[in-house]
Amino acid sequence: MATIQQRDELHKTIWSMADELRGAVGGWEFKAYVLGTLFYRFISENLTDYINKLQKDAGVDGFDYAELSDEEAESARQQMVEEKGFFILPSQLFQNVCKTCTDDDNLNMTLSKIFTAIEGSAMGTESEDDMKGLFSDFNVDSTQLGGDVKTRNKLISKVLLKVRDMDLGDDFQENKIDAFGDAYEFLMTMYASNAGKSGGEFFTPQEVSELLARLTAADGHTIRSVYDPACGSGSLLLKFSKTIGKENPALKYYGQEINPTTYNLCRINMFLHNINYDNFDIRLGDTLLNPLHRDFEPFDAIVSNPPYSIPWEGSKNPLLINDDRYAGPGVLAPDSTADLAFTLHMLRSLSESGTAAIVEFPGVLYRGGKEKAIRHWLVENNYIDTIIQLPANLFFGVGIATCIIVLRKGRRPDSSILFIDASKEFVKNGNKNKLTEKNQDHIFAVFSERKEEQYFSRLVPTSEVLDNDSNLSVSSYVEQEDTREVIDIVEVNATLEKLIAEGDVLNKKIAEIIRELGE
Repeated sequence: MATIQQRDELHKTIWSMADELRGAVGGWEFKAYVLGTLFYRFISENLTDYINKLQKDAGVDGFDYAELSDEEAESARQQMVEEKGFFILPSQLFQNVCKTCTDDDNLNMTLSKIFTAIEGSAMGTESEDDMKGLFSDFNVDSTQLGGDVKTRNKLISKVLLKVRDMDLGDDFQENKIDAFGDAYEFLMTMYASNAGKSGGEFFTPQEVSELLARLTAADGHTIRSVYDPACGSGSLLLKFSKTIGKENPALKYYGQEINPTTYNLCRINMFLHNINYDNFDIRLGDTLLNPLHRDFEPFDAIVSNPPYSIPWEGSKNPLLINDDRYAGPGVLAPDSTADLAFTLHMLRSLSESGTAAIVEFPGVLYRGGKEKAIRHWLVENNYIDTIIQLPANLFFGVGIATCIIVLRKGRRPDSSILFIDASKEFVKNGNKNKLTEKNQDHIFAVFSERKEEQYFSRLVPTSEVLDNDSNLSVSSYVEQEDTREVIDIVEVNATLEKLIAEGDVLNKKIAEIIRELGE
């Protein structure tokens, strides 16, 4: 595993590379080229290492797939597509293209053909959907890279060489998996933090992702599948690969995303974290109207940070009220705010022993109308396990204090909801707030032990919540600590009497002076 020092050096290199190259293309747009090149290097080295190891295990010493001719390599195509999900000829490998990229006047065409060939290698196989369009955002002919082919190729070759020279470790199996994944996460954090709201749509901060993963696995139930119906770039799903996934290499990852760019980023992220194509299923589409994973339900864990208060078809679509995901409360989420539509979808997708942890816009906790009716149904049926108020300013492009709703179907018999006020659990990190490991541990300990802590958490009977109009705002149930200075009224009165006495003396002196001046 990459050491802290290696990671720091890697981050410095990435920052330097991005800082030097972003002048040609806007920072957030340019991430497609940096991440695309990183992905190209990863799958090239991943395939090379895999084939070399197979040959070594077969007793062939000194074998290097990158040095084979394309004709010799063709014999491995079928096996590699079946086992890795794709195939790359030696001449098409990242490391070999880099050797001649600065002298290749047709570099843009070379890469275009290679990317088409890599995606095409999976055509007609089980991995076709996983590979299709992965390089679509890497536009080698974009005028943003330069006004002519020569200029564009010069910049592309610079990106290739910069990524080639990144230190991602000497041993692929021990170092590069973590290093590639870490490089991806650092790049996404860096670009998102400088892209405002548009960047924030692509990335959930790592510490929030980690907390959600811990919450869903807290009770120790067996997790065979994890799902995110608004998966973005996959940061929430991938936290399982670093925690639960290490203990369960057969864990399946499912996600759906409506944005084509983020859909591609998520699949790339899966590969960069060395999750094989047959262990993930990421789909493109609108989850609320056309969920594409119904055949794989139910899921043992669900983690999600769906878009906040976006409009959806709702009442405009007469078929939705009969959808088994939304029918329970008898009303649909408002047309203008789809938050609770996502919540109901996830509840329907959850297994009886599973847990869902969802980041939500705080308005869903207290808004009236249809949302109140949906909350009432959720509370009445004992589906709400915990509400956690998060600190403000954790997310890129969003300054509000979000919350986490934890859902369970197989609930405890106590019929209570745990409210946690974690609004002060943060440290300042530049212009953002951050959940430290200590902050996470505090939240997790109270959650997993389901305990009450003055000014921080309280177990509230569902009957009390129902009597309070099904209001789920944490501040309605967890007493706020009074941090105002305690006033000693006796001391104040004594001071006041002293000041009055001193004033009387001063007034007498002033009157005496005025009288003397008048004589």
